[in-house]
Amino acid sequence: MKCELTKQQIKDFQTNGFIVIEDFLSPEELEKWRIAVMEAVSERKGIKMPGKDVQVGMDDGINDDSAYFSKVFDQLLNLWQTNDKVKEVMLDERIRKMAAQLSGADGIRIWHDQALFKRPWANPTSWHLDTPFWSFSDRKALSIWVALDDATLENGCLYFIPGSFKETTFENQGIGKNMDGIFQAYPQFAQTVSVSAKMKAGSCSFHNGLTIHGAGANMTSGHRRAMTCAYMPDGNTFNGIANILPDDYLKTLSVGNLLNNEDQNPLIYHS
Repeated sequence: MKCELTKQQIKDFQTNGFIVIEDFLSPEELEKWRIAVMEAVSERKGIKMPGKDVQVGMDDGINDDSAYFSKVFDQLLNLWQTNDKVKEVMLDERIRKMAAQLSGADGIRIWHDQALFKRPWANPTSWHLDTPFWSFSDRKALSIWVALDDATLENGCLYFIPGSFKETTFENQGIGKNMDGIFQAYPQFAQTVSVSAKMKAGSCSFHNGLTIHGAGANMTSGHRRAMTCAYMPDGNTFNGIANILPDDYLKTLSVGNLLNNEDQNPLIYHS
């Protein structure tokens, strides 16, 4: 695993809100990740996440056009909670340290992992932010995105708006059908040159949860599979948004409560 960050990579992340690391996983590690993720996905039998009765492809209440959005990507969350092989790779101490170094946070908790698969001919993923979906509000939150297949311009690689995380807010614009919808909220970035994040399988990116990003359509007959994990800096509190929190846990929370449940959001790194 290519896990030693350079000072320049950390600086680039803090300037642009994202970095790409080529050949992050060795071929052997990539195969281990693929086996773990596909096993975990198969075990789920279409259940999107633990603790909620939602199937992949169902309207989740965020969008009102489920026929369109079911063809953007398949999303299965918190596989680490239901498969020991995924748990092993998600809790890798080398990745924990990278997340802490890039974010600048003293402590890092898993918010959620998620498999993101674009099927053949999948619709594009419009420009959006991540953190406004989550149950906490922190400008240092970030995610890793690991390519399990080559991510290309043709099959739906990521794109980023560099530096956008410095000016975006926690207002949730959602993931709409129109690629340019985000610029109604952030018109200052409408003329910004976006950066594509083409990656060979086994490469990865990290991005801040307030960096504007999206992905193209899959214009091929093959799949574009990725495994991701979102990280919450330690010390955050509940903001009232349910997101991926199980219903039973939600019943115990009030706005302002500390999000420190080790079964749901384990502390995986502390300096």
